[in-house]
Amino acid sequence: MADLKFTVEQKDLHSNARAGSITTDHGEIQTPIFMPVGTVGSVKAVSQQQLKTDVGAQIILGNTYHLYLRPGLETLESAGGLHKFNGWDMPILTDSGGFQVFSLAKSRKITEEGVVFQSHIEGSKHLFTPENVMDTQRIIGGDIMMAFDECPPGGSEYGYAKKSMELTHRWLDRCFSRFNETQDRYGYTQNLFPIVQGGVHHDLRKFSCEYISSKNANGNAIGGLSVGEPIDKMYEICALCCDHLPQEKPRYLMGVGTPWNILECIEMGVDMFDCVMPTRNGRNAMLFTANGIINIDNKKWERDFSPIDETIGCEMSAYYSKAYLKHLLKAKEFLGLTIASVHNLAFYLWLVKEARNRIIAGDFVSWKKEMVVKMQQKL
Repeated sequence: MADLKFTVEQKDLHSNARAGSITTDHGEIQTPIFMPVGTVGSVKAVSQQQLKTDVGAQIILGNTYHLYLRPGLETLESAGGLHKFNGWDMPILTDSGGFQVFSLAKSRKITEEGVVFQSHIEGSKHLFTPENVMDTQRIIGGDIMMAFDECPPGGSEYGYAKKSMELTHRWLDRCFSRFNETQDRYGYTQNLFPIVQGGVHHDLRKFSCEYISSKNANGNAIGGLSVGEPIDKMYEICALCCDHLPQEKPRYLMGVGTPWNILECIEMGVDMFDCVMPTRNGRNAMLFTANGIINIDNKKWERDFSPIDETIGCEMSAYYSKAYLKHLLKAKEFLGLTIASVHNLAFYLWLVKEARNRIIAGDFVSWKKEMVVKMQQKL
């Protein structure tokens, strides 16, 4: 058992991008990395075997709010944690439930103690506190656990953003107290990452970066972005946070975003990303490729028997044709959801791997500029 270790292997000469590696007890993660979101213990429509062989995933997410509600902590504890329950033997990151609570604005109440919320399943009432969220994540068994935070809406005015950030910091103190007085579960080390908040306000973000950095955690996260603020503000705040978070620790930008968002934020110094976009958009007929976006619903693909994508090293993308995938999605066949989801995830993993290779080769910035334009074209 050993604490998470981060090594910067190569810094880009022309930007803040870096290639590195994160070592956990469940294996090594090469950064920059994209983490598929496994909300209720599975990545929608994709098997764990496909995540390894077709997608190339190195770490996946589990969602504390959803897993707490079902299958529930007793089942997860009896199984020996989420790794044993879902058969994923590589690293897992668990979020704290803070963002889900934020999205349940009509059915939750925030107090100093924590958050009272109603289950979206059957309306039962529950309380999340910094302490029981630490206990819950211990039981779920994440290699990386996230601190419990309040995620304010993107356009929050200064007073609310400041009050919210201060509450997040007080909760963070309680998270670390509970984390430090409890033991790792299931025979491997669990690591706690704090989360920067502060809305789109520079002084608040700077203060929050300094506050969470003082915890000397094994990694740090940037939260509260891509929640309704303008895209230029997201980039502005992300860059500011990267400038004020420790260089020697991994930086995780939560819930962002499009392929071009990811490349821009890698340039700023972000190491870890997650987003539901590749699977959600795939299920709704949007495919991401290196040459642009395909809406597979369009009639133009009806008799296009060329492979979906032969460039990203995904066997499924190279095996099935665009015409066949269009047919499956139109016919509402489950296989269509799987092919589209696997393709988009494989593209995201190819993209961050290629970014890593370009950082090491020394031509990341010129490649990124070209890719950002190409990927946004509609094919």
